Amino acid sequence: MEALYTAKATARRGGRSGVVESADGALNLQLSVPKGLGGGGGTGTNPEELFAAGYSACFESALSNIARKEKIDIPDTEVTCHIHIGKDESDGGFKLAGKLEVRIPGLDPDKAKELVEKAHAFCPYSKATRGNIDVELSVI
Repeated sequence: MEALYTAKATARRGGRSGVVESADGALNLQLSVPKGLGGGGGTGTNPEELFAAGYSACFESALSNIARKEKIDIPDTEVTCHIHIGKDESDGGFKLAGKLEVRIPGLDPDKAKELVEKAHAFCPYSKATRGNIDVELSVI
């Protein structure tokens, strides 16, 4: 693959309770371990939130791209991504799962589901997760 763009970020000073910063400085965030993972919570973000943010934005772009190709106007679309982390019983570690909730106001539910399925086939994040983590699609 020829890279069209490369994002670069570095985590330091504590992993999940440290800092993450992008090479261009646009992203500079304190991380906090969520209470659900045994941490204190806190005001920082975490890798799962960052993954959910990236996946929802990328999926919404993919959905808009598919709709535009099909000449369908979906200006008020919202994509909410849930990224779950839980125990992996196979090795005692952790694993991820995801859920994409897509809201396309004013569009026939069957057509909305069709567009979401096409976007899932097209989205780079969906391609990256396919076969690696379970991702549930929900049109709401």
